Amino acid sequence: MKITKAVLLAAGRGTRMRDLTADVPKPMIKVRGKPILLHIVEGLQSAGIKDFLIIIGYHGEIVREYFGDGTCFGLRVTYATQIVQDGTGRVVELAHEFSGNDPFILHYADILIGPQNYKCLGTLAPETEAIVIVKGNEDVSKGGAVFVNERMEVTDVREKSKPGEPTSKWYNAGVYCFRPSIFQFTAKLQPSPRGEYELTDAIRALAKSGKTVQALELEGEWADVRDPEILAQLNAPKL
Repeated sequence: MKITKAVLLAAGRGTRMRDLTADVPKPMIKVRGKPILLHIVEGLQSAGIKDFLIIIGYHGEIVREYFGDGTCFGLRVTYATQIVQDGTGRVVELAHEFSGNDPFILHYADILIGPQNYKCLGTLAPETEAIVIVKGNEDVSKGGAVFVNERMEVTDVREKSKPGEPTSKWYNAGVYCFRPSIFQFTAKLQPSPRGEYELTDAIRALAKSGKTVQALELEGEWADVRDPEILAQLNAPKL
């Protein structure tokens, strides 16, 4: 099935960016001359995505002013506002009406990946209920560890594994493809030990329900623009 919709999670301030996000939300910080969010939108557009829902919050008006209704970019852009910052699982619920009966790509708005990966996400096989993009050789204590079987099907996801806990070489890269069935699982979420509703808990439940959740290894570049040090590395002149 061809996917034409994308949901971008752009509500957070990005407190680890310190003064850099005093006046702008993190997704609008510039990397290599243009906002992070524009890199993402252009990558998705190159894969045939036309309809975007951008979930905004902190300084959301800046995102609205930049993208408008999408006409200037040849796209359709709508918005939803996350009022309470209570986790990635709850915020996905805001995409329910936008999704309708269609599959969609879900993308954290502070993650940069090589554009070639979007074409792999643009089509969903009939037997696949969801896709999780994964990356090897990352510190899984900083994010989600994705456990897979020999067919690269997801069997479990653990958020920020602690020393001594089971781990995996596959890191949750923050880009997904979902059918609307994901909402059955986000609706049942309970707060995690961190007090948040975790999207990874819904993905785990979806995988354990017997549905096929496929892990897809990332090709090329990947960056979680989490702090000023990573931003400086991305913007450093290439030798």
